[in-house]
Amino acid sequence: MNKILYYIVIVSLFFLGSCTTPQRSGVELPGEDPQKTVLPDKNTSPAVISLIEKARIATQQGDYQRAEVLLERTVHIEPRNASLWHYLAKLRLHQSRYQDAVGLAQKSSYLAGANNKLKADNWRIIAHSRQQMGDQAGAMQAQDKARRFAGQH
Repeated sequence: MNKILYYIVIVSLFFLGSCTTPQRSGVELPGEDPQKTVLPDKNTSPAVISLIEKARIATQQGDYQRAEVLLERTVHIEPRNASLWHYLAKLRLHQSRYQDAVGLAQKSSYLAGANNKLKADNWRIIAHSRQQMGDQAGAMQAQDKARRFAGQH
């Protein structure tokens, strides 16, 4: 299986099929559209890919604590890899740790450079987190930013 297809399988299974989707609330949720799936950076090391795979399995088994430890290890290995911070933000979202999810998504966006797809998904995480925290106006502003980065108007 080629490397890109492997990434797609790992990430899509980890973030699309392994977590329960939060309740729909008028804000576009991250991970709902496979076209928006964020893949690991092409320079991601094999060791980090292995940890992502282990985190995916832990998440499928409902062991969010183990997934958290594994993903935190990835960001210690590759602290400038924006997609890893994104995965950790998405895990925090599914753990209902909304303030943490916002901070991690913001860090990912800061590191994302010109990767507008990643930035769009980070803003979707922020939008959903803000909605869950009761900040409807902030959620809508974040969703607008997500659309802008995704090229949607």
